[in-house]
Amino acid sequence: MNSPDISHLQQANILSDEDLMLRYCDGDFGAFKELYQRHSKPLYRFIAWRSPRTEWVDEVMQDSWTALHNARAQYHPSASFKTYLYQIAKNRLIDLMRQHQLVLASDLVHDEAGDSAFVAYVDSTQTEPEYLQATTNDAKAQNPEAQMMSKQQAQALHQAIDQLPSVQKEALVLQQFNDLSLEEIAQISAVPVETIKSRLRYAMQKLRQHFANPEPRVEELT
Repeated sequence: MNSPDISHLQQANILSDEDLMLRYCDGDFGAFKELYQRHSKPLYRFIAWRSPRTEWVDEVMQDSWTALHNARAQYHPSASFKTYLYQIAKNRLIDLMRQHQLVLASDLVHDEAGDSAFVAYVDSTQTEPEYLQATTNDAKAQNPEAQMMSKQQAQALHQAIDQLPSVQKEALVLQQFNDLSLEEIAQISAVPVETIKSRLRYAMQKLRQHFANPEPRVEELT
């Protein structure tokens, strides 16, 4: 017997992602709509960070949800739903990169430091993560000069993250932008948790080094 349509249940927002996915597997389309509402924006941000081409973002986004639908009969909640969904998106993006001969060593070989270089496109129109929102939200109560300074600081942080090696950036984005646990990130990346910890540590070290040694401004060179 199919589960009742989740759109008629007020407790939809308290069901876990895994319960919703199981309901969707059982024919409840309302459960899918709830999952899409919860995860569409974070998934889009993740794909935008990872995609080397802007025109791929929407394609990978659509293909990921389509693949989720097509694979629903084989779904088993052995891992978190977020891990399952993000792995689908990552695999689809790697497929595109292979087709266009843009496969990166860091996407196929996982080393501890993740020193393979990869500069991914960052969609500046996407919602900023929590640790950037604090900067921009505070700026709203400031004068125009302070607002401009806060915006520049946020942009500088985006650019610094963008310059991180691929696997380090992926770990940082999944933790800070998408609120995934170390265990979930490890499952998506197919590496041990300790490797994820190392990647995050290297990423933070490089960010600190970047801001400790900023590039000189143009007026300082004249």
